[in-house]
Amino acid sequence: MTNLQSEHPAEEVCDLLVVGGGATGLGVALQAALEGRSVMLVEANDFASGTSSRSTKLLHGGVRYLAQGRLRLVREALRERATVLHLAPHLAQPLSFVVPAAGWLNWAFTGVGLKLYQWLAGRLSLGDTVAVSRQALAWGLPGMAGQVGRSVAGMRYWDGQFEDARLALALAQTARRAGARMHNHTRVTALIPVQNGWQVRLLDARRGTLRTVQARCVVNAAGVWVDELRRMALPPEAGGPPLKALVTASQGVHLVVTRACLPLREAVLIPRTADGRVLFAVPWLGATLIGTTDTPRTDAPREPQPMAEELDFLFRETHTAFGLALKPGDVRSVWVGLRPLVGSAGQGEAAQSTSQMSREHLIRREAPGLVTVTGGKWTTYRSMAEEVLHTLQAHGDVPPAPNGPVDTRQHRLVGAPEEGGSALHPLSVAPGLHLWGSQAEQVLAMPGAQSELGLGLTEGMVRFAARHEWAFTVEDMLARRWRALFLDARQAATMAPAVAALLQEETGLEPRLDEFLALCQRYTMGD
Repeated sequence: MTNLQSEHPAEEVCDLLVVGGGATGLGVALQAALEGRSVMLVEANDFASGTSSRSTKLLHGGVRYLAQGRLRLVREALRERATVLHLAPHLAQPLSFVVPAAGWLNWAFTGVGLKLYQWLAGRLSLGDTVAVSRQALAWGLPGMAGQVGRSVAGMRYWDGQFEDARLALALAQTARRAGARMHNHTRVTALIPVQNGWQVRLLDARRGTLRTVQARCVVNAAGVWVDELRRMALPPEAGGPPLKALVTASQGVHLVVTRACLPLREAVLIPRTADGRVLFAVPWLGATLIGTTDTPRTDAPREPQPMAEELDFLFRETHTAFGLALKPGDVRSVWVGLRPLVGSAGQGEAAQSTSQMSREHLIRREAPGLVTVTGGKWTTYRSMAEEVLHTLQAHGDVPPAPNGPVDTRQHRLVGAPEEGGSALHPLSVAPGLHLWGSQAEQVLAMPGAQSELGLGLTEGMVRFAARHEWAFTVEDMLARRWRALFLDARQAATMAPAVAALLQEETGLEPRLDEFLALCQRYTMGD
């Protein structure tokens, strides 16, 4: 790579610029900041606005990866699962699952697999895997007349559940506390190699301003959009072939219904649907979450839409499994996430089976001082970040850490309550002040802390998010600081004008109300 001098002088300098504010990028920024490095993170939209706020809310080792023989991936994820539960217990907690079995042979096979899953977790197991009688299934899953109700027996096992968007915010706040400069709504417009690293031009969408940053190293952690940044930084030689893509996008659709519609006392896993995929039904924030699909895409829109066949699949399999004939009007919110899957782009037929593609991550040094990290799982964000910093140091892109080795497994996140403190609220209950953990008293000190706007959200919570959690658009607030859009899109639209007024008062910026109201329509199914 030829180093080029830019005509634009740098306004800011840092050791490490992280591009992408999802789980992976936030983890890298936190790791680097705790090591004592000068760190800046930029996110084109909002923290966790892509894949990282659209998961199935399961902090898991990957039960279905056992059947694919990916034991190393499962073992690593189980280890990291325990770490995340320790780092933010108010946002990540154990959750029991039942797996119904249609016949005794199926029950025995399922039991062996789940026992292996517990064995791989070892001392980090969250609970025993046990047989569940048909009577016990009926108690835990009342009124289920479909496949679940006809099961001869089942198994119960334990995994993790988390609130993904607020966990991302906790990472961002912890990185800021460690010294990282964290910027959402800031887009990279140019990435130019220079004498001692990279010159990066940034557009701040809040105020429409441009600035230039000189970074010794750049970490491309843009998730499903990493190839866009790679093409910007690594243009092909004249007449040469275009840069080969690293990532294929896989789309996952989720439906949210009321708990009364699907009254679960614990989560349910249907291990094999009609087309071989799994189906989850998970109690989450007072509602029930149903998912998901695994559909390849050739593009990566910011707001992907569910395909008709995906909705047909979820409605059909929900009826088969639970005997519940969902109607579109029963769905309070429908939303879609894109998974970045590594290693299938350009492989034709192979790219069509994204459910069989690896969920393992890829770390690639593209050029001196430029590393791309993609793939992987929310559960393993911390170990991925650790590996990225090791890669940079091994290639001499960064010097040894000023603070020496840092064990981020022990560095609890902002908001985490003291160990042995008050009892935690389960993540299955409706959202409330408890989601702020140890910051709850600060939220209560805000003006309007007792003035409710709907779905448990108060005026004080909005003011706190604007002052301390980078929220400036209505979407920032009602999609990720508070999960109203993901829980009930119609109710979110009703709350939006009041939220917009508060955000504009706090920030002095246009909160983009009309954009959010249009988005609510896309998350709503007709009657």
